[in-house]
Amino acid sequence: MERLRRDPEGCPLSTRHRALADYAIKLARNPGSLAEEDLEPLRSAGLSDRDIHDACAVASYYCFVNRMANGLGVELEEAAAGS
Repeated sequence: MERLRRDPEGCPLSTRHRALADYAIKLARNPGSLAEEDLEPLRSAGLSDRDIHDACAVASYYCFVNRMANGLGVELEEAAAGS
């Protein structure tokens, strides 16, 4: 997990996990650029439409929660403990 956090694009992953990671990265960084063809790697990796929906929902929620926390100035517990 640490390697994935540090280098999400370069971290070696299974085909399925790479497709999910690439999709989540694009959704987080440039959501307006996503198109139907961005779903093809997910489908090729064996994900169903339901799986893709769930991946989108989880990634989107994660982005939402982080933006809310950033917008409200919420600090991570680790950062707050070091203050």
